Amino acid sequence: MIAAWISLISNVLLTVMKLAVGWLFGSQVLIADGVHNAGDVIASGAAVSSMQIANRPADENHPYGHGKAEVLGAAVIALILAIAAVYMGYHAVVAMIEPPGTPHILALIAAAISLIWKMWLYIYTMRVGRSINSKGLIATAQDHLADVYASLAAVIGIFLALIGKWNGIHLLTYGDPVAGLIVSILVMKLAYEMGKESLDILMDHSIKPEMLQAITELVHAAPEVRRIDKIRGREHGQYITVDLRLSVSGSLTIQEGHDIGRSIKYAIIDAFPLVDEVLVHLNPWYPEDSEAEGGSLPSSGRRKPVQPVKPTGAGKQP
Repeated sequence: MIAAWISLISNVLLTVMKLAVGWLFGSQVLIADGVHNAGDVIASGAAVSSMQIANRPADENHPYGHGKAEVLGAAVIALILAIAAVYMGYHAVVAMIEPPGTPHILALIAAAISLIWKMWLYIYTMRVGRSINSKGLIATAQDHLADVYASLAAVIGIFLALIGKWNGIHLLTYGDPVAGLIVSILVMKLAYEMGKESLDILMDHSIKPEMLQAITELVHAAPEVRRIDKIRGREHGQYITVDLRLSVSGSLTIQEGHDIGRSIKYAIIDAFPLVDEVLVHLNPWYPEDSEAEGGSLPSSGRRKPVQPVKPTGAGKQP
């Protein structure tokens, strides 16, 4: 939460500085960057609010916790970035059509301060966000990275405009709005990537194939597992949930089956720190099943399971 509050306060201060200097000295790229920062204030507020909600414990109405609140916050940040990108691009194009403004050294200094400040915020926030797997903080860090691009372009654009002013090179005086247009494109790309990731999580998109394969291999290594009937995983805000349907010997007692499921669950959690919940469902397996499958165990958990042969008097398979 400290990192989120630092981001919020920093964005407020940088917004005031950029807009004041940009309007005072007519820097289009600095004004656009300031408006972008104003959007960051809203985005940082959304991050703080979503993190507060996400940290609430599970309750009767939300038995799986509130982890996806951070994902919603990240989606809001992506939307704000997209709107800011359109705004910056429009005003950059308008500025290129109109006569260029007169660049000032103070605008360059303001852009340089923003660049250094935002670079530190990006490194700090991303480190904290990854350490606790906070989608809200990671999204905020990505927002800071967009600001780094914007401030870098502002520094370059204002610097070129100053050179054009000092040396009488008229073309270089358009460096400011051209830089603003480049920034808008970069910010839109970042907004798209953030928005897509957020929507994937909200839509219960599967975890990465390589992680799913690693979990599959770990489960196959358990000697009691005769067949993996189904395996899937998804992100749930700050953590990942894994669902398993496994076939084990039908002659095992309920206690033995419980112990096997428990050992597999904690083996996965120990091997994959991001996994916080593993649901294991056990199906009975009998020697006849091996003959029905051709005498060998499947090498992949994606093969359609064979209906086990039930002994006389067996109940319905769960």
